[in-house]
Amino acid sequence: MHDPAPPRGIEIRRTDRIDARTLEGLVDVLVDCVEGGASIGFVLPLTRERARSFWRRVAAEVETGERALLVAEDAEGVCGTVHLVVAMPDNQPHRADLVKMQVHRRARRSGLGAALVRAAENTARELGKTMLVLDAVTGGDAARLYERLGWIRVGDIPDYAVFPDGRPCGTTYYYRDLRG
Repeated sequence: MHDPAPPRGIEIRRTDRIDARTLEGLVDVLVDCVEGGASIGFVLPLTRERARSFWRRVAAEVETGERALLVAEDAEGVCGTVHLVVAMPDNQPHRADLVKMQVHRRARRSGLGAALVRAAENTARELGKTMLVLDAVTGGDAARLYERLGWIRVGDIPDYAVFPDGRPCGTTYYYRDLRG
């Protein structure tokens, strides 16, 4: 399957350290996604300080190598991100979790989500991972994206989480075998 290039004017990079400018951009993306209804672990209202606290925790794990962070930037700044949880139990050294794929509303429907997923898959391969796992809102835009990109649906859990406004939503689990 071909790797989609990032949309014109957008660069995706892996970072080992989150500087102050990138931190604020990541905060912007997280707040925008949650305010736009994305079920990514937060409910409304999401304050900038709470979002900043989340990204500081992620930054610590990125610096220790427990997570691999990809950041997408356009002329306005950070417009998307995804990360891989690569620190796994001893019996799962070949696996990583793809988590918190986020695209700012200004960059949606441009192909950035697909490019971020493919970049994360390539990063996982570079790190020696052969199996990726993720979950997404059942029937949501992200779930449709993962299925288009060849991820294998494992199953659904109804009422697993809630949307930012508190409505319940189901979750679908997927995996991707990177060996083939």
